[in-house]
Amino acid sequence: MSFDPYDFKSAMPMLNDDAEFFPLMSSEDEAEMNNELVPDILPILPLRNTVLFPGVVIPITVGRDKSIKLIRDANKGDRMIGVVSQQDVGIEDPTFNQLNKVGTVALIIKVLQMPDGNTTVILQGKKRFILREEIQSEPYIKAAIDSFKEVKPKEDKEFKAMISSIKDMAMNIIQLSPNIPSEAGIAIRNIESSSFLINFISSNMNADMTAKQNLLEIANLRERTNLVLEHLTLDLQMLELKNQIQTKVRVDLDKQQRDYFLNQQLKTIQEELGGNSPDLEIDSLRERGKKKKWAKDVNDHFNKELDKLARINPAAADYSVQINYLELLLDLPWNEFTKDNFDLKRAQKVLDKDHFGLDKVKQRIIEYLAVLKLKHNMKAPILCLVGPPGVGKTSLGKSIAKALGRKYVRMALGGIRDEAEIRGHRKTYIGAMPGRIITSIKKAGAANPVFILDEIDKVGNDFRGDPSSALLEVLDPEQNSTFYDHYVEMDFDLSNVMFIATANSLSSIQPALLDRMEIIEVNGYTIEEKIEIAKQHLLPKQREAHGLKTKDVVIKGDVLEKIVEDYTRESGVRALEKKIGSVVRGVAKSIALEEPYNNTVSKPDVERILGAPIYDKDLYEGNNVAGVVTGLAWTSVGGDILFIEASLSPGKGRLTLTGSLGDVMKESATIAMAYLRAHSSYFDINPKLFDLWDVHIHVPAGATPKDGPSAGVTMLTALTSAFTQRKIKPHLAMTGEITLRGRVLPVGGIKEKILAAKRANIKEIILCKSNQKDILEIKESYIKDLQFHYVTDMREVINLALLNQQVDDALDLTVKEETKPVLS
Repeated sequence: MSFDPYDFKSAMPMLNDDAEFFPLMSSEDEAEMNNELVPDILPILPLRNTVLFPGVVIPITVGRDKSIKLIRDANKGDRMIGVVSQQDVGIEDPTFNQLNKVGTVALIIKVLQMPDGNTTVILQGKKRFILREEIQSEPYIKAAIDSFKEVKPKEDKEFKAMISSIKDMAMNIIQLSPNIPSEAGIAIRNIESSSFLINFISSNMNADMTAKQNLLEIANLRERTNLVLEHLTLDLQMLELKNQIQTKVRVDLDKQQRDYFLNQQLKTIQEELGGNSPDLEIDSLRERGKKKKWAKDVNDHFNKELDKLARINPAAADYSVQINYLELLLDLPWNEFTKDNFDLKRAQKVLDKDHFGLDKVKQRIIEYLAVLKLKHNMKAPILCLVGPPGVGKTSLGKSIAKALGRKYVRMALGGIRDEAEIRGHRKTYIGAMPGRIITSIKKAGAANPVFILDEIDKVGNDFRGDPSSALLEVLDPEQNSTFYDHYVEMDFDLSNVMFIATANSLSSIQPALLDRMEIIEVNGYTIEEKIEIAKQHLLPKQREAHGLKTKDVVIKGDVLEKIVEDYTRESGVRALEKKIGSVVRGVAKSIALEEPYNNTVSKPDVERILGAPIYDKDLYEGNNVAGVVTGLAWTSVGGDILFIEASLSPGKGRLTLTGSLGDVMKESATIAMAYLRAHSSYFDINPKLFDLWDVHIHVPAGATPKDGPSAGVTMLTALTSAFTQRKIKPHLAMTGEITLRGRVLPVGGIKEKILAAKRANIKEIILCKSNQKDILEIKESYIKDLQFHYVTDMREVINLALLNQQVDDALDLTVKEETKPVLS
């Protein structure tokens, strides 16, 4: 039963107070309606989706042009029309033969113009009729009709019982159907006429048009009542069965379901506020995980952790920790590699363009590329570039990455003291983070970047841990394929990463760590190399940094040479770049002030901008003073020259050492003194002099700490010169370690020392014979003005270094029997 609330609530106020309509019809009203005269010819209004029963009031919407004209014409007359349903509801403009033969005479109660432009008509059914023949088809159908004779049964107990059952069923259906208004029940209870009750229920019950049309065509009221009772019984049974099914499947909401609905509401609120709900975040993480190229164990671990996240309350503190952990797993480049560029000629061009010199390093990179091209799965080497500051160790890493076509990432190790900086923190700690190795790999976005470990010699070590030991696994090609970070809690493959460490000195690097790296020395530059670097790199870089064009400032080679020699004293080119920057700024100031200037910088321009020369080219000491020898030293900023001064004074043979010397240098002085005492006869020195004269050895620049064994030959030469009062050969320098047996041992930093000697205008250098191989690695053009003497014994050093003539103001070192030694 499908009652339209419009019939009972909305339609009633539309009627005027004087309308001849009473929705609840009594028996007298029904008799009067049946006796009402009906014209023999009526305009026929086809109905598409409803059937009108006598006594029932229905609203219909009229849309067809023919129907609108029919309503308007009839409303001007007696307002009587014939209403007949269509046989086929799909026909837009039905003909007379396409209409059912039984219809209902209707009275137009009200015609309403709706706001949307449609016409709504309130109709009340009067009595049935039978179509006889068509009178006209245009502008609308008119037809002749015959009366329809109804057969009313005798109202016995059985019939009354049927009517009562129909009322009860209709009331039950109304109660079980929440969509039917309660006014329908009131209307049914107040209906007195049996015929009108059957018509009213037939019009509103849940049946199709065919069934309703069949009810309209049944003349016998008892038969029609019985059929309506069958329809209502079926409807009631269906509603009861539906309610039984809903009752069976309905369960009480427990706490979990309640939380679910509350979370759904919370999700909706978060979406309205612009945030993502937890479910959306989890779904997003799961979708990202499906696109990753990781191994099965990593995938299983990720899904396990994601399921754990789904069980955590979003308001809990662990929720954000777990989200961060899963996002890290997704951001790490598991098995994601950039493609290497195996064009070796291109790689060579890139390296040569970005860096001048450094042939040994470039050769090693080309070798690595060549092997990788042939084998395709070579483990990346661990290179360690060792050299003074400013020689381009760090920037060389960028060039290597460019040559290989790989990502570049840099990690500064200077001052790191906490092991967790390398391996990460465990997730149980508050504020836990992955180590800087994993963080840098994530930043690179590829599992095979060029990874610069900058200043590896400056890693700290204290009670918080030893980062150098933590780096052992990172820099061991046999172990780093399973690098374990405490935060990630899974092995990550670092074997495809090309690690390049940089250091200024190897002395402070842990031996076990040093053993895992391939050491490549990046020595300082010669003057010629510095000039070329300035031309190709430094000057263009400074021009661009100061907004100048190539034509605005030109610095030729001889001017660059003056800057190198007079204003810098370093192995690298960092200070040189600063000085060139100062010159360029001076030119930029002139351009900005619109002052006249010469775009080709001259030597006077350099002195005007940079001031007087800072360093003197001729640094070697004069040879008129006995006991002063030029030595060669290696420092963390490159090579340098130093002077060993030895002087004698009357005394008791004491040895005094000054100049902030380290233990090793003090031992070298002691060894030199002991060797000279033991071999005094060879050097024509009276042994008694060692007991009558005090010896003082000093190394200038006393505030600068100095240490190392390479000053041994220099100290021996200075002592021999002092005791023999013989001159040192001019423009001579030396370096080497000595032993008590008189052997000269090799030392390191040869190239740096050679460059320092050349800067100081040294012409001859004494070296250990074992250091000859280091000289062969230097380009011959850079050392063509230098003469090298290779020795193995201290006597060779003395014979090469000392002249036979004494100094002009030589001490009187003769031994007299009755007098103390005095100055001559």
